[in-house]
Amino acid sequence: MTAKHATVPQTDAPRGRTFSKKGLPYLLLLPGMAWLTIFFIVPLVSLFFTSLETLDLNSDFGEYKQAFRFQNYVDALTSPQTIKPLTHSFVYALLATILALLIAYPLAYAIAFRASKAKNVLLVLVVAPFFVSFLLRTVAWRQILGDEGPVITVLQTIGLMSPNSSIYPSAFSVVMGLVYNFLPFMTLPVYAALERLDPRLIEAANDLYSNGFTAFRKVTWPLSLPGVVAGTLLTFIPAAGDYVNSSLLGNQNTAMIGNRIDGLFLVANDYPQAAVLSFVLMIAILVPVLIYVRKAGTEELV
Repeated sequence: MTAKHATVPQTDAPRGRTFSKKGLPYLLLLPGMAWLTIFFIVPLVSLFFTSLETLDLNSDFGEYKQAFRFQNYVDALTSPQTIKPLTHSFVYALLATILALLIAYPLAYAIAFRASKAKNVLLVLVVAPFFVSFLLRTVAWRQILGDEGPVITVLQTIGLMSPNSSIYPSAFSVVMGLVYNFLPFMTLPVYAALERLDPRLIEAANDLYSNGFTAFRKVTWPLSLPGVVAGTLLTFIPAAGDYVNSSLLGNQNTAMIGNRIDGLFLVANDYPQAAVLSFVLMIAILVPVLIYVRKAGTEELV
């Protein structure tokens, strides 16, 4: 009589190991989620409730009380003191982003395809400004664009500006400061995208009788588009919320929304209005950014 092999029952150990492997990614997410909750979500919720407060008329110290007053948002959006700085923020940020792209793309292209041995040195030079304080870099532009600075001197020498002309303080100097300070944020993503590009694709385009411009338009530019989108986002978003360049390189007529928020928080102590403008700025940036990303066909970036 042939003995039948007994079936060995499976233990729970492999099942436990499988569960641990499935749960491990969630455990690894806990520190990051805790950080975001404590330092982003909680302050954001607190800021939202602050935006709904109103002045307590019974208080002797100018305190605010919670009134869930959504009219604060209507008042902010219809105030000329909000519309003008908000317009400045988006116009300056857009101009700075366009100029940064025009400068950064050829620079990144040259580093990726033409630099060879000097590639690492050039990349260090791109990020070198980060080793200097943001404030010091901006203050330095006051000397560069000042009446006795090299820019004015050269322009007056070649006859492009009259002796009494000035470009500081002005909207021009604010945009130049934004371009300079955020140029690395545009250059590095574009360089990363171009660095991953397979040169054989460009060679194939040339073999198919494409000239340099056609090969760039059909091959290089589309493949580098994710880097361009990432660079424009990294430049436009902080530039729109910046107020340091406007404070140091501009005047009262070039104030951005960040200057308005700073004044309401620290000078006027109007916390509800400042919180409202913070949310308005966040939404005003978020909506066009989402539209831009979807139009660019790179939804995976958001």
